[in-house]
Amino acid sequence: MLALVKADGTAERELFAKLKARAGETDARVEKIVQEIIGDVRARGDEALREYSERFDGGLPEKWILDKDDMAAALAARDSAFVTALQNAAENIRDFHLRQAQQSWLTTSKDGVILGQRVRGLARVGLYVPGGTAAYPSSVLMNAIPAKIAGVGELIMVTPPGNGGANPDILAAAAVAGVDKIYLIGGAQAVAALAYGTQSVPQVDKIVGPGNIYVATAKKLVFGAVDIDMIAGPSEVLVVADETAAPRYLAADLLAQAEHDMLASAILLTTSAAIAEQTIAELELQLALLPRREIAGRALADFGAAVVCENIRQCIALADEFAPEHLELCVRDPLSYIGLADNAGSVFLGHHTPESLGDYYAGPNHVLPTGGTARFFSPLGVDSFLKKSSFIYYPESALRAAAPDVLTLARAEGLDAHANAVSVRL
Repeated sequence: MLALVKADGTAERELFAKLKARAGETDARVEKIVQEIIGDVRARGDEALREYSERFDGGLPEKWILDKDDMAAALAARDSAFVTALQNAAENIRDFHLRQAQQSWLTTSKDGVILGQRVRGLARVGLYVPGGTAAYPSSVLMNAIPAKIAGVGELIMVTPPGNGGANPDILAAAAVAGVDKIYLIGGAQAVAALAYGTQSVPQVDKIVGPGNIYVATAKKLVFGAVDIDMIAGPSEVLVVADETAAPRYLAADLLAQAEHDMLASAILLTTSAAIAEQTIAELELQLALLPRREIAGRALADFGAAVVCENIRQCIALADEFAPEHLELCVRDPLSYIGLADNAGSVFLGHHTPESLGDYYAGPNHVLPTGGTARFFSPLGVDSFLKKSSFIYYPESALRAAAPDVLTLARAEGLDAHANAVSVRL
């Protein structure tokens, strides 16, 4: 079920090395297939999209481009409790991300120099949303709402058609989040269409959103032609617990992560061997009741562990080394430790803040860095959809004052034309 490890300086580091390697390198076979699909869509556009849709999704629906009226109709047809939940979650997400908004600025010095930065949203962004059993309305909200707050000019969603149309829950979420247009295409071909444009699909500036290995590989390969959010690996949670934690809660939180897929990682770091043993027992009980127990059980067995540490500071130091996507601090007075947790995508504080709150509702984004990349990457946010330009104005008098320094630096670098661009004006 779940390996029990005593932190001794070696065992836990071997565990972390195994976890960080679990995503592996990009599958060469998948990369070759995706490269061919991208090249084909670039060359033949809509014709290639139709052929790949026929091969992988049963064909393009007769109406494969949807507008805001279609989204509004789907929203109106949804169950009222689902719509209310969507709207409440969207309000929380919007409120959190509004605080990230940035403004352009300028400053003027006494010698007449004007410096500044212009901040604006990207012109067009593409949002990939999986279909079928992996259709997550919450991901629509998390990706689309920050984009709209950033001022993105046009937000286009692509999602595979299911049973001849779109998943109605996805359409409803798109209506709540403010998506502008939806194309019922999926897979690597949809990423290629967004990156390079076709006769019907406009080229975007950035592609965001989760997908399978073919989608992830396609995003990686088109990066440079467009921007992407991140290269996401398997999901993970690391739970730090002391003797005040409830094993029943800990087991539930570990399983919530393990049910994602067989590569998901769920780790418990605790100061109490008794808590570790009781949590493992709880996992057995709760796992038996889950519809996705085969997936969750495999993930726990392969990439899960309960690690017993000497104290909470050692737990948090190890968590910082692992740099998890999700970090739960199920401890007494969790706020006293928040300043020590530097490397985590999102931190969940206390016994009554399960990761599920962040996945769906609380407001912070659930698109988070994985595989240890929380050491240097941040969650998706308003910044992810902005571009910035600096601007400079020097009057002649200020240029003359700065010229000696500029000329010295340019000549030191051997760039005489740079120096001349200043001296010619003196």
